[in-house]
Amino acid sequence: MASVWDRELLLTGCQAVSHAVKLADVDVIAAYPIRPYTEVMDQLSQLIADGELDAEYIIADSEHSQFEIVKHASSVGARAFGGSSGTGWMYGMEALVVTATDRLPPLFLVGNRALDDPGAFGVEHNDAMSIRDMGWLICWASTAQEALEHVLIGYRIAEDKRVRMPMALAMDGGFLTHAQHMVKVPTLEAVKQFLPPYDLGDRVLHPDNPISVAPQVNEDWVIELRRQNWEAARRARKVIKEAYQEFNGIFGSHGSQYDNPYFSEFMTEDAEAVLIGIGAVCMPTRTAVRRLREKGHKVGYVNLRWFRPFPTEELRACLGRVKGVGVIDRDFSHGSPDDGGILMNDVRACLYPLRDRPNVINIMGGLGGRDISIDECINMYERTLEVARGHVPAELVSWTGLRE
Repeated sequence: MASVWDRELLLTGCQAVSHAVKLADVDVIAAYPIRPYTEVMDQLSQLIADGELDAEYIIADSEHSQFEIVKHASSVGARAFGGSSGTGWMYGMEALVVTATDRLPPLFLVGNRALDDPGAFGVEHNDAMSIRDMGWLICWASTAQEALEHVLIGYRIAEDKRVRMPMALAMDGGFLTHAQHMVKVPTLEAVKQFLPPYDLGDRVLHPDNPISVAPQVNEDWVIELRRQNWEAARRARKVIKEAYQEFNGIFGSHGSQYDNPYFSEFMTEDAEAVLIGIGAVCMPTRTAVRRLREKGHKVGYVNLRWFRPFPTEELRACLGRVKGVGVIDRDFSHGSPDDGGILMNDVRACLYPLRDRPNVINIMGGLGGRDISIDECINMYERTLEVARGHVPAELVSWTGLRE
């Protein structure tokens, strides 16, 4: 059997994404620089200059214009790619909202970055999470290999006619965008087998087939359109499972296998206490699990991959069998229920219907890009083990890594 891998390279997360965009045969790329995602656009411009990628490369005058270019390219039947980070992502919010409500399926990279002020280049997750209620697919990569593969998986899901929703692929700024990993790059033939050409069908905007896109309507029409977005997000769960099954069928026997599309589990089978987080925090956390396991503590880790649609049933099945859950939030939601983070509130809402639901606490940490150490992760587990034993603190939210 011929290998599905072309070669193995030492790549940053941004470089891995650029290789995937090339393999996806993207038609239109709109660029505007902001750290830490900028290297993707640098790499893509070089691929075009070297004749390795045939795509229209448009430099915008702002993130808002950049996102509008991507949206309109998608509406005329072009596979389109864009991206941004931090406040740049927020600056284009108007375009991000209408891309979702217009049911267009471009893919954007979000190199997670803290929101100003103060100005900071380190990672926080609020930028990508800001679109969680708008009708976007949101997925986090935790390695450069996952970043490459989820460009391909992302287009496959977003462009499916049952979904047709924009896709945000997020990865932690610095920890993943700039860190180097060994990455297996698939062959073009294998990618073509997995990812069909983009086809909007009769919704393509073309002079020979005039249609209205985003017309102004009165109150008689809006709620029906919202219902259509709601239904698409619900259907996406089935399409996600199908896409991973197809991906595993092509690439799984060659070393790239996803047992669960939505999240990965590490030593959770007999765990009493589990931490759940997003992104690169999985690295120190898994090391902490190994060290605590050596001392006889039954702990595990869940690394969430898909944030929207949220894996409600799958997480209930996973976390419903443990006694204590600690949710790591690299984001903030000031004034929220129990003053917890965004992920914390989603996890608690997910687990609430369970009769024997686990006790849940929240740990806020790593904001602005501060490193979360292995010792901090061990401390998080110690707190979560106490919760698993029934010792629930009055304050469910605590902070780690503070200078106090």
